[in-house]
Order: sequence, then C-alpha cells, then structure tokens
Amino acid sequence: MDYCIGGHNVTIEMDGDDSFLDTLLPSFVPFKTTHEKGAPRLFTLRLERRLKMLPAEGKRLITEADTGNGVTKVERTADGRYQLLIHTLRGLPCALLITSPQFGDCRCAIRGDLSVKRFALNSIMMLTYAFSAAFHDTLLIHASVVRHSGRAYAFTAESGTGKSTQVANWLKTIEGCDLVNDDNPIIRLVGGQPMLYGSPWSGKTACYRNIRVPLGAVLKITRDTVNRVEPLKPVDAFAMLLTACSTIRSDEEIYRRMCDTVSSLLSKVTMARLHCLPDAASAQVCRRFLE
Repeated sequence: MDYCIGGHNVTIEMDGDDSFLDTLLPSFVPFKTTHEKGAPRLFTLRLERRLKMLPAEGKRLITEADTGNGVTKVERTADGRYQLLIHTLRGLPCALLITSPQFGDCRCAIRGDLSVKRFALNSIMMLTYAFSAAFHDTLLIHASVVRHSGRAYAFTAESGTGKSTQVANWLKTIEGCDLVNDDNPIIRLVGGQPMLYGSPWSGKTACYRNIRVPLGAVLKITRDTVNRVEPLKPVDAFAMLLTACSTIRSDEEIYRRMCDTVSSLLSKVTMARLHCLPDAASAQVCRRFLE
C-alpha cells in the first residue's frame, strides 16, 4: 500500500490482501496514493509474521523510553541497524521493528488483538517516519495547529498545558479558522520555504488531513496571569522547536540533521512564547501579534 505523508512517499508491504491495512491504519486512508514505478520512497516497511529479533551479540542499548503509551526499547548493531521493541501500557511486547541505518528499509512484526495491532503499527509508522524524514529537511513535531488567512500557526507546550485549548479558542472566536492537526503535524522546508502538513497522527482528536499550508509561526504556550506574546531570541527559539521534535538524540547524524533544519527555520518563521490564561481573549491577543 502506498501513501504520501508530508509530501514524502511511503510504502507498506504485506503478504496477502493489503486492504486490511485500512483496518489496521484507518487514519492513513486520506494519505493513500499510488506511487509511479521507480519513484523515490522515504521508507518501505515490510510486515513479516515470523520476524526474529537480531542476535544479542553486537547490539547495544540506545535508550529505553516511556512514551506515555508504553516502553520502547531501542538497540543498535555494530553495522548501524536499529532494533526497536515496543510494549503496551501493560508491559507486553506488541511490535518488533528492524531497520537500516537511515530507516529507509524496515521490517516489522506485530502481535495482539486488533486494537493492540493498530497501536503497534501506528507507533512503528510514526517512529520510522520521524527518524527517516530527518534526512530530508523534515520534522515531526508535538503541536496543535490552526489555519487562518492562509497560514498555519503551531502551538507547542508540555502535555496538559493548553495547546489544544488555545486552538479551540481560535476556532470559537476568530472567523475563518480551521484545525490542521491536534498533536503531530509535519514541518518541511520545500524550496527553502517552510511548509506545514497534516499527518495521520493527531492524538485524541480525529483530524487526519492531507493538506499543506505555509507555516506562519510556532509559539510555545506558558501559563500566566496575563495574556501577552514574547518574541524569542534565536537561541531560545532553537531550543523551543528542537524540544518539540521527535528524535533519537543518541544518533549523531539524525540529531545533527534535525538541528540543521531547525536552524534554517529560525530566519523564516516567527518564533514566540505565548503567556496566557485559558480564555478566549488570549486567542485575540495572539492573533493581533501575528498580524
């Protein structure tokens, strides 16, 4: 099955009828396409029922991260390949992913009932996309995004701080707004221009839009007693955007590529901190600043 996500071609291969992928990945349906023969792909993922873990010899543990949905164990081999083992919240292994050094060629196995398999394959696709896209001036970030007057405005914050609330206030009080994505949009430099894309990953909000919008600003939300916008200095803007990216910090090449992309964005996109209350007035203050 072929998909176009953030302007990049992605393919999932499996034995038998691949229409079952629509059941496993319903949020990917708006991104389905047909790649021309020989067209470049960001990555190809092969689903294999009998995929075995790589031998223990020569592997080293990179990280064992709690994503909030379960623990993901990341290991790397001497020849640069990755092995990821994804667990459910109950601590049960549900997915095994083995990749090439730059995540272009991937094999995976998933297990469990339908809901667990959906979680497993969706997690694999999200991680593989984030890491492979880093080599192509592309960032998968944690943010909620609203579109207004033909530009996308991305709000990032710690979980529970109010990025979705801020976007909801825009949608309620500012005419002509629509939601682009509520959790994991994609930012790309296309011909040197910053663009924001919807994605198949949108948290608890079912907003899976295959659209592209010029990126106008990225704002970090901070709870405060007054509503005001503070433009960020370049060093603070760099830290703010990099922190919002999905990455493997221990992979020097991926991390360097992401840092380069973030640095390129600083001179092209407004970066600011939104000090705000969770009220409708904060959206108006923010809009006036951006306009």
